[in-house]
Amino acid sequence: MSEGMQASVQLASPLPSGEMKSPTAFRTISEVAESLALPQHVLRFWESKFQQIKPLKRGGGRRYYRTEDVRVIRDIKELLYNQGFTIRGVQKLLRENGSSSLARSMVAQPQVPISIPTTAPQPVAQTTKQPQQQQGVSPDQRREIEDLLAELKSIRKVLQQSGI
Repeated sequence: MSEGMQASVQLASPLPSGEMKSPTAFRTISEVAESLALPQHVLRFWESKFQQIKPLKRGGGRRYYRTEDVRVIRDIKELLYNQGFTIRGVQKLLRENGSSSLARSMVAQPQVPISIPTTAPQPVAQTTKQPQQQQGVSPDQRREIEDLLAELKSIRKVLQQSGI
């Protein structure tokens, strides 16, 4: 069965009368949560973190998710839970690649594990001093590295406090 057909089959859901709901029909938050095995509060939280998830809201704040919303949520879940991305990492992917191709490229390609050297790296001799910009680190990349460093430091602190 093709991936598109699987999505249609997975999105079809029974109605109280026993009939099947159309794959293109809107889904309630409880239907989406159940089909993706996610708590409803996680879906509401992700709405606040990922602007690409835009369910229609009706009277009383009831949410109705489109088929594309469900696909984006499924991709985000895969990247966060199975591929090891952080929320910030998925946000960056969405900004750079758009929601339609987000996990199509990332989910299909398993992440290559990073090996951490056990010995200190040897310094590389430089013949000329180059400004930071010419060495390939842009201000945006530097900010991202600093954010990652801060996140790693907070993780280390939590680990030290828990005695690990």
